[in-house]
Amino acid sequence: MTPTIPSTRRRQIIEAARRLLEEQGPEALSMRNVAAEIGIRAPSLYEHVTDKRALESAIIADALTEQGEAQLAFLENYHGDDPLTGIAKNYREWALDHPHLYRLVFSRDLDRDEPAVVTAEQLAAQPMRRITRGDISASRAIWAFAHGMVSLELADRFPPDTDIDELWLRGIAALKAMLN
Repeated sequence: MTPTIPSTRRRQIIEAARRLLEEQGPEALSMRNVAAEIGIRAPSLYEHVTDKRALESAIIADALTEQGEAQLAFLENYHGDDPLTGIAKNYREWALDHPHLYRLVFSRDLDRDEPAVVTAEQLAAQPMRRITRGDISASRAIWAFAHGMVSLELADRFPPDTDIDELWLRGIAALKAMLN
C-alpha cells in the first residue's frame, strides 16, 4: 500500500530517486541518498513511501507509463506501413537512453497488487497490442525479442564484430512474417 500524503512530496521523492538511479546507477538508490537529494531526513520518506520496494515500484510505474506513452505517440504520428520496425527502434532507443531505469523495470517482479503498476503495465502493452491487432501471443513474442536484444546490448554481450542494427532488422523481419 502506498500512502497518499502529500502527493507533491511523494512526486518529489520519486523524481529524486529516479534521478539518482539514472545518473549514478542502482547503488545510489537508497532511502538515505534519496532523502539527502531532497534535503530531508531518511525517516521522513516513510511518511510518503512505505519502503525501498514501494519506491522502486513507483519508479517502475512511471517508467512503464513513459515508455507506453512514447510508443503510443509514435503510433499516432506514424503514417507508414511498417509500424513494428518503428516501435522496435523506439523501444531500443528508450532503453539505451535509460539503461539503469530499464534494468530496474525488468530485473525484478512487478508489484501487481499496486494499482499504479498494473495501470502502467497495461499502458506499456497497448502499442504492441495495437500493432498485432490484439494478438497477445504475438505481442509477447515481439516484446521478448526486443527485451532480449536490449538486455544483451546493455550487458555488452554481443561479440565486438556484431552488427547489432542488422540483428534487429533480421529479427523484426522474422517477426513481421509471423504477423502476416
